[in-house]
Amino acid sequence: MLRLRLTADDLARTRFAPQPAPLVELKLSLMMLRRTDSDAFFGRWRRGLHRTLPATTRPLWDLVSGHLGPPFLDPVSTGLDEGLQEVRATPPELVRAGVERVRADRGIAPPPWVRGLLDGDERAWRLLCRALGDAYETVLARGWPTTATWHRAEFSRYALTSAEHGVAAALLALVPGSRFVEGAWECPATYRREVHAEGRGVILLPTFHWTAVPLVADLPGRPVLFVYPAGPGLPVSAAEPGGDTLAPVLGTTRARALRLLGEPLSTSTMARGLGISIGSASVHATALRAAGLVSSVRDGREVLHARTPLGSLLAGHDTPDQEPTG
Repeated sequence: MLRLRLTADDLARTRFAPQPAPLVELKLSLMMLRRTDSDAFFGRWRRGLHRTLPATTRPLWDLVSGHLGPPFLDPVSTGLDEGLQEVRATPPELVRAGVERVRADRGIAPPPWVRGLLDGDERAWRLLCRALGDAYETVLARGWPTTATWHRAEFSRYALTSAEHGVAAALLALVPGSRFVEGAWECPATYRREVHAEGRGVILLPTFHWTAVPLVADLPGRPVLFVYPAGPGLPVSAAEPGGDTLAPVLGTTRARALRLLGEPLSTSTMARGLGISIGSASVHATALRAAGLVSSVRDGREVLHARTPLGSLLAGHDTPDQEPTG
């Protein structure tokens, strides 16, 4: 059981990561790759990657297992280059704590290159950063636009639930079987851990390759990172291209409405564009406005509706996907 103790300040400071984090997704992908179970989707995915991963990525297997990887490998950054710079700038005490955790889990001493990380050996750090960059290119780069689209869909699902039912209900909707008990968010897990956010807040981040239990990163002085499995439960590379990920979350009509409102439209114009009644258009606009996706202003006898910046982000307009580079 994972128990995350949250104060009122923590709930007020809970936020959803606006974009996916390439190094977080990469580390969880590598952990998934190390697992030995073989289902219809991930088994094929693992076999393909084992054939194509370059030799430069092999050092990562000294740090990542099927259930564990040191926290300094996956900062919550939205660009690959930025993330690699953060990895290199990790304080020595956090590097040592991460390496010690891996050593304790495996019961063996770390190899010489890992000890080089602890000593600040620049060659060891270059080896690690190249391994991460090459692994990203092989495992995630091709499907990253799909990952970004799925992330937007999760973002919108959380925004709608939070607007309609509150933050607590939105958190429970992220993890089936979770519950709030005496100030703690309890989530089903195969391990026992209790984390106290203590006013630092929480960052929510969906992952689309890790299909097991939610995971938490609890680093001093930072918000608690809560990573949970999301998406259809298959590798991004196995997804059907071109699918509408917003429709299952918002509903077909509201997804169409959000895309239609790239410029201000009256309720009647919106209704004609969607092929529905003015009353139905007003109901859909109200729901989207409650989620912060649409704003409405009166203009004489009409009410004009338009996407907010958040709505544009989720609809995939005006704020283009930013694919990590490196």
